[in-house]
Amino acid sequence: MTQQLEETIGTGRRKTSVATVRVRPGSGKINVNGRKFEDYFPLELQRSTILAPLEQMGTVSQCDLIVRVKGGGIEGQVIAARLGLSRALVKEDENRRSDFKVLGYLTRDPRKRERKKYGRAGARKRFQFSKR
Repeated sequence: MTQQLEETIGTGRRKTSVATVRVRPGSGKINVNGRKFEDYFPLELQRSTILAPLEQMGTVSQCDLIVRVKGGGIEGQVIAARLGLSRALVKEDENRRSDFKVLGYLTRDPRKRERKKYGRAGARKRFQFSKR
């Protein structure tokens, strides 16, 4: 007989980063891509940004998190993980939505990298112009 784990899953995105966050009741262990939380996100600012929704509720040590992130850079992954965590927590309890919305934790940042255009050096930069 297998034991059914109660977990909620939330997905967050930022630029090209995608984060899937699984929240289950536990003792506060956090695993990111098979590594320890402190190893994957070395800066305290990054860790506190991700855990901000849990700190807002005051339940940092009551949940285990399993985070899978891919794509983009570290900062994009941090914001994607925070959005995924917020969405998972709202899925658990719909009453948290208004608090998280006011704090901006449920807002998906729509900005993406603009593509390079033909005849240009970059998305907007032009090649050097020579008058003569």
